[in-house]
This record gives sequence, structure tokens and C-alpha cells, in this order.
Amino acid sequence: MITIKKVQTKKDLKAFVKFPFKLYKDSKYWIPPIINQEIESFNKDANPVFKSAEATFLLAYRNNEIVGRVAAIINWNEVNQQNLKKMRFGWFDVIDDIAVTQALLDEVDKIGEANQLEYIEGPVGFSNLDKVGVLTEGYDSIGTMITWYNYPYYVTHLEQLGFKPEKEFIEAIFSFNDVDPDTFVKANELIKRRYQVKALNFTRTKDIMPFVDDMFDLFNETYKNLSSFVAITDIQKEYFKKKYINFINPEYIKFVVDKDDKMIAFAIVMPSFSKALQEIKGKPFPFGFFKLIKARKESKDVIFYLIGIDKDYQNKGITAVIFNEYYEVFNAKGIQNCIRTPELKENYAIHQIWKHFNSKIHKRRKTFRKNIE
Repeated sequence: MITIKKVQTKKDLKAFVKFPFKLYKDSKYWIPPIINQEIESFNKDANPVFKSAEATFLLAYRNNEIVGRVAAIINWNEVNQQNLKKMRFGWFDVIDDIAVTQALLDEVDKIGEANQLEYIEGPVGFSNLDKVGVLTEGYDSIGTMITWYNYPYYVTHLEQLGFKPEKEFIEAIFSFNDVDPDTFVKANELIKRRYQVKALNFTRTKDIMPFVDDMFDLFNETYKNLSSFVAITDIQKEYFKKKYINFINPEYIKFVVDKDDKMIAFAIVMPSFSKALQEIKGKPFPFGFFKLIKARKESKDVIFYLIGIDKDYQNKGITAVIFNEYYEVFNAKGIQNCIRTPELKENYAIHQIWKHFNSKIHKRRKTFRKNIE
């Protein structure tokens, strides 16, 4: 018999976060989160996302053993401002038993019905900076710290329960050795002169901070027309500054400004922490922290996390300015592989950015949807 219980105590929440460690203990491809950081992100007093969203964390038990988990999420900004009557679900992990999946998602359905919502979609997080999608291709490729991993049976479970694909995302990789600088080095100087723009580079994290609010504003503006987008609020900006910026090498953050110093483009690249996170198994102390610092400095793989370009400067070659700056940094650091994070299949503007790179799609993922009846 399967029993579904709401997470109510700190002990329950820790069990919720640690369940995947057991489920994926033999996987070479799953990337563990940092346990305390994951718990903190679910702290309703610490994470400002809970000012406009709510979540119910659910655990599935059989014979007093945890066999599945899911977070049932309502983003009220999405519901009230965009009139999307969506019940989200995320942090979804189960053993290979469709009865467990059904029991968990039935509870999500009930929460959605009680709140007069119309459909369920997932796996998704609270916002566009959270992880997204069930992996549908690329099960034999190591993950990243900003994506979920899952076994192939997750898709089978969802399909058998009547869920239909809603959105598709692609992930690609290219070798830095294959990058031809001629595609952007000359164009870089031409674009700078033609549009009177310049790149901003950094060596210290504290020097980046005065620009971060403008970056998030441009992010909101750039992505607002995508079907899955929910804008980041001012309160969330402060939270994300602390959560993400310190993880990133300052020379991996690039801004482009116009002649009036208005930001017209940004890009964030992260070093890959995948191997280090696997080694420390979710525990940065006492010695894991040093492995993370080493990865931050020495990782030969990088992840293109976010890129945004003002609509008035799209298709004008601004990416040549951005890639020229990265080329110099990556060349000096001996970077080997460049990884593109999940990109919405319909986001053609992003796909165009990579047209001169020999990218190979190595993973696909989808969100799944089902009407609440």
C-alpha cells in the first residue's frame, strides 16, 4: 500500500531532499545538489519566491520506506497576472512503479482542483531560473548542477497516466577547439564601431553587483514573450544575486553597453561543477568546499547559463562582441567543452546565436501536461 504524506518537519524536508541520493546511488550521470543549499531554497522565510508562490512537498511511502517525492507548486503571479490556471509540479523522483507516480500526481491534481486550476504541468520549478523538464534523450550523458536527471521510465509513467508533451527543450555541446575565431573576431570591431557599443569585463565579483539589477531587467524584457516565462521580481533579484553570482567566475560574466552606458546584452557562463558535486555527495564540509573552489578555478568545461540581447539589437551581430570576449578568456584557461543549458525549442532567437558553432544536440527534455478533471 502506498501512503502519501505532506512534508511538515525539518526531518521530513531533509528526507525529501535526500531521497534522490538513494534512487541514483549507482548512476554515473546524476549530479547531486548541495543538501543544505537545497533545503534552504525550500525555506519559506528565506526564499522570496514564496511571496508569490506556494508549494506542498509530498513523500510517497510503502512499508515505511520512501519510494517517491514531488513538489506541488502554484505560482500566483502566473495564475493571476497571466491568467494561466496552471498547477506546477517539480522535484519529481520515483522508483520504477507507476502506482507510486500515480499516487503522487493524484495528490497534485487534488491541490490544483481545490485551487480552481485547470491543468497540471511539469516537471518545472518556481521560476525560469529553476530546473525544468523530464529528460527524454541523453540518459548516458553526465548532467549539470542546473538540470534534473531521470531514468527513462519517468516518461513511460507520465505517458501511461495520460500526460501529453507540452514544451520541448534541447541541450547541446560543442568543443572549444572547433571554434573558429574568424567568425567573430573581425565582426567584433565592426559591430562596436557601427553601433557604438562596448563590452564590460570583470575580475572581481563585487564589481559586477552594481550591474546585476539591470541584467535581470533585460532578462525579463528579452524572455517575456516565451510561453513559459514568469518575470523575476525585485525581491527575487536580491536572492539570486546571493545564490548564483558568487558561484561564477567574474571573468565569465559579460555585459555589453551602448554609448550611454545602457546595458543592451549580457551573458553568464558557469564552470562545470558536475564532477566535484558527484565527489562531495551533497556535503561541502569539511573538505568538499575545497573541491568546489578547485572546480571553479580549474574546470575545463563551461556551461552557457543565460544570454540576453535587447530587442533593438537582436540580429545585429552583438553576439560577436560577446563571443570575442569569451574566446580570449577560454583560450587562456584551456577550456575544452562548451555546454548549452536547456533552451526552449521555440526560442529561435537563441538558436540563431549558435549558428556558427558546431553544436551537437546531446540531450532533449520535455514538460508534460494533463487537464484537471
